[in-house]
Amino acid sequence: MSGKTIAEKILASHSLSGTDFKPDDIINAKLDLIMSHIGTGKVVLDFNKIRPSKNRKIFDPSKIVVLFDHYVPAPSERWAAVHDLIRKFVKKQGITNFYDIREGICHQVIPEKGHARPGMLIIGGDSHTPTYGAFNAGSCGVGNTDLFYGYVKGELWFRVPETIKFNITGKLPYNLMSKDIIIKIAGDYTAEVATYKSIEFTGDTMENLSIASRMTMSNFALELGAKFAFGVPDQKVVDWVKNRTTEPFELVKSDPDAVYSEIYKMDVSDLEPQISCPHTVDNVKPISEVAGTKINQAFLGSCTNGRYEDLEIAAKILEGKTIHKDVRMIVTPASKEIWLKAAKSGISEILMNAGAIITNPGCGACFGALGGLLGPSEKCISSANRNFKGRMGSAASEVYLGSPATVAASALKGEITDPRGF
Repeated sequence: MSGKTIAEKILASHSLSGTDFKPDDIINAKLDLIMSHIGTGKVVLDFNKIRPSKNRKIFDPSKIVVLFDHYVPAPSERWAAVHDLIRKFVKKQGITNFYDIREGICHQVIPEKGHARPGMLIIGGDSHTPTYGAFNAGSCGVGNTDLFYGYVKGELWFRVPETIKFNITGKLPYNLMSKDIIIKIAGDYTAEVATYKSIEFTGDTMENLSIASRMTMSNFALELGAKFAFGVPDQKVVDWVKNRTTEPFELVKSDPDAVYSEIYKMDVSDLEPQISCPHTVDNVKPISEVAGTKINQAFLGSCTNGRYEDLEIAAKILEGKTIHKDVRMIVTPASKEIWLKAAKSGISEILMNAGAIITNPGCGACFGALGGLLGPSEKCISSANRNFKGRMGSAASEVYLGSPATVAASALKGEITDPRGF
């Protein structure tokens, strides 16, 4: 019998259907954690509709985390009502892991608070839940129906995914980041390369990346279609997680003879900054082909790139300078912890003195629902994970995706700019 991949091992350890399975088999598996944000409102409505809410209980309040991050603070009466509905539900069901409008984006707060650990099986009511693969957890997003079922039963069906491996080697050039790597992968292999597959990112480049940079890779892997997306299971992960929780855990590593459906190799030594051009993430060009494109807005934030190292590199580029007069730069830290660290370190002051606007932690302008909207004909360079038509406002606007370094350099010059010159 051949060895197992990380995804196969995690699913086997949680399977309620036995462990004699292969890729494409359907199994039921018990869940360690369920994360939901605004979609919790639909769960509440289903509780009330399918059975009177007084008679229905969630399977285990300690294994559910609810956060507000998409519409914070509530921008309309409608969303205020949804917030109120969820707050009452959380109290009634005894969910103590509730993070109201103060804490930030779910995918940053979950690991910060020690909820994501190696070997766990996690579902979330958000598509970018594969982020926790950076912490060696099997995590994926689900729709509202599966979310509701998980809330009630504490288990869910899974189709066992095939696994593909990206072996990434070489030293990243100056001012390039993991975002450039993952955008390059999207451009080279398309946004469908990992549809319902698990990804394992390996190689010395991955080993040398920070945990924050690995989170970017696992997060953006969803845009490649990935079900799970695992970083390197190493001591960096152990140290990071032990800093956040006293709960026990063990790293899960693939077997030497594990079977992969595809293995891709990539050397980043000569990589240049990469840009996802409108209106798909895999419409990728090297920055040399799009440099000079005028922009009206620069957005630094999102669950992909709103971490401290992202704000830090932007501050290094912008320190002592002034953002272009025709550019609005919006900076949205991914969490309160990051916001405070940036303030205490002086990074916030540097960014604001350069002309940036720093917002409260949350999803912010990423999905075009809470400030930072684009008008017709406007262009934005963004560190987020999606650039679909109308994603940040007008369907006639254009969103380009790049690294935080590229976003900062572009904000400074008023056009898409190569950050290697800073």
